[in-house]
Amino acid sequence: MAQSSALATTRPITSIVSDMTPLRSSTGATRGVRLPTGATRPDPATLAARLEALDAATRRFAAAAKASNTIRGYRSDLADFETWCEGHHLAALPAEATTVALYLTALAGAGAKASTLQRRVSAISQAHQLAGLPTPTRDAAVRTTMAEIRRTAGTAPVQKDPVVTAGLRQLLTVIPTDRLDGLRDRALLLLGFAGGFRRSELVALDLADLEETDGGLRVRIRRSGTGRPAGGREVGIPFGRHPETCPIRAVRAWRDAAGITGGPLFRAVTRGGRVAGHQLSDRSVARIVQRAAARAGLDPSRYAGHSLRSGLATAAAAGGASERAIMAQTGHRSLPAVRRSGSSGGSLFTENAAAYVGL
Repeated sequence: MAQSSALATTRPITSIVSDMTPLRSSTGATRGVRLPTGATRPDPATLAARLEALDAATRRFAAAAKASNTIRGYRSDLADFETWCEGHHLAALPAEATTVALYLTALAGAGAKASTLQRRVSAISQAHQLAGLPTPTRDAAVRTTMAEIRRTAGTAPVQKDPVVTAGLRQLLTVIPTDRLDGLRDRALLLLGFAGGFRRSELVALDLADLEETDGGLRVRIRRSGTGRPAGGREVGIPFGRHPETCPIRAVRAWRDAAGITGGPLFRAVTRGGRVAGHQLSDRSVARIVQRAAARAGLDPSRYAGHSLRSGLATAAAAGGASERAIMAQTGHRSLPAVRRSGSSGGSLFTENAAAYVGL
């Protein structure tokens, strides 16, 4: 493919990523953004005001929009793209859409995963945007190429092991009951398992979303990862037959010990034992599961936050629960009408999937 001779003097694409981080002095303090060579300087007062505003914006954008690990990943991805372009006598910045499409095809042919290709596309797009250039990744040629690669190679994620009832009991045995974070982790694992909740649903729970009844715990899901409208759905959590694995007793123990009277149910606990006021992040669910797995002598890499949700479905099916009951508990959208009667009191606890798992 013919390229313009002007492209031979373009700025290396890898240097663009450096613009994502604020400039720092030898002492580590952030200083103002350098003016381009040859630019006309305004009067000192105006210059100082502009540099101060730019400096603040640079630090804010760098911290909020591009985490350090993301920037490192972009540098690596762009270095690979630049090397490939040089080897094929093509320009990396600005890159033509056909160049990016050829690059993606070459990576796919070498066995790269679709997730890796998508990260490279993001890095190339960011580099062009930072350079003030149109991004080639929006071109139909690139989008079509990525779609075909996904269709041909598939994008099935790596499956994590489910935490079934026996595995959950194993995790609970290594979680201390004399510490606040231990009580929180036990409540989170048991409630997350019994409800078949998504990570985002679990950490978004407020105390006001829980209502204890004679039949069990009514849990209102206000925000879901499935795009459900406001108002959410209700999930019933039956009492466990064994006190040490009863999710309702575990929630009570955590709530009372932490002194939670309102607001987020699951919160961070400092090393000093202080309970924070904000909710956990959804990634914290995976960390809690993996930490307990490691303490139990299991391979933590085989588990994730989703292991609780998939574990409930697996254990309930093994215990004889119907597919309808399992999907009613987990809220899968393949049965959209299955929970329309969920607000009618005891129906939440009749044919409840969590009743089949032996907690």
